Amino acid sequence: MATSNLIYAPELAISEWFNVSHPLTLSELRGRPVLLHSFQLLCPGCVSQSIPQVQKIERIFADTDLQVIGIHTVFEHHAAMSPVTLKAFLHEYRIKHPVGVDLPDERTGTPITMQRFGLRGTPSSILIGRDGAIKHHIFGVEDDMAVGARIAMALAEKVPALSPVFKADDTVGCAEGRCETPTQIAS
Repeated sequence: MATSNLIYAPELAISEWFNVSHPLTLSELRGRPVLLHSFQLLCPGCVSQSIPQVQKIERIFADTDLQVIGIHTVFEHHAAMSPVTLKAFLHEYRIKHPVGVDLPDERTGTPITMQRFGLRGTPSSILIGRDGAIKHHIFGVEDDMAVGARIAMALAEKVPALSPVFKADDTVGCAEGRCETPTQIAS
């Protein structure tokens, strides 16, 4: 695939992190495949299907350099899904991977990472390749075999010699089937 056709993942906008010693950025993870899964603790599909699938992925790919990151994307029932509630939820469901709380846009209330990636709701997942490009973007839960095959292909990619780095405040992403590439800056 030509570099000009690649759609690079915008940076995450996170207000609080769980299960990490320091905040994560996609730019620091460049060179590793990343699986982002967006969820809400009150989302039935997230609790019954998406989170168990992500936990299987973690077990199956535990000996690889795949980085799984959860994004708690709250766009409804805000008062019920506080960071305190999320912390208890993560403990109860034994979620050990890094989880960030999507930062709400002060003007619209819609989470910023949700906007940047053009997410339609939860659960959603995004697979990012070693080069920082979005490999797959889906709303809903996908078949385990399809997800596993995509992750295996991303893991098999060679580590790029030089990957583009983007400004942390880039606000472009995917929406309505179209994606925009943020401005590249020198690394």
